[in-house]
Amino acid sequence: MNIISHSVEKLKDPTGILVGDRYEFLLHIELPEDDDLYSPEGLYIKVIFAAYEDDYKVAQYQIFEKNTNKYYDWALDAEEEIQVFNYCKQNFQ
Repeated sequence: MNIISHSVEKLKDPTGILVGDRYEFLLHIELPEDDDLYSPEGLYIKVIFAAYEDDYKVAQYQIFEKNTNKYYDWALDAEEEIQVFNYCKQNFQ
């Protein structure tokens, strides 16, 4: 998986219930054609990234097809999850 671009937005918690900050990432990715997640339309991953003091985590993610915004109920493998976490941690500010 190759992350080719992203956008990020800090989310507001109007209730004040959540501890720390939340960021919404849209990660545009490229995959080889032989990958199980490959789509000729292209894919993006919507990630909610949580940051509180020195604690960071991917709270959730969803995979969508670019042109249609079709949701895919797929999971990333462990290596891809680590890649997404590291990318978000480096780019959330």
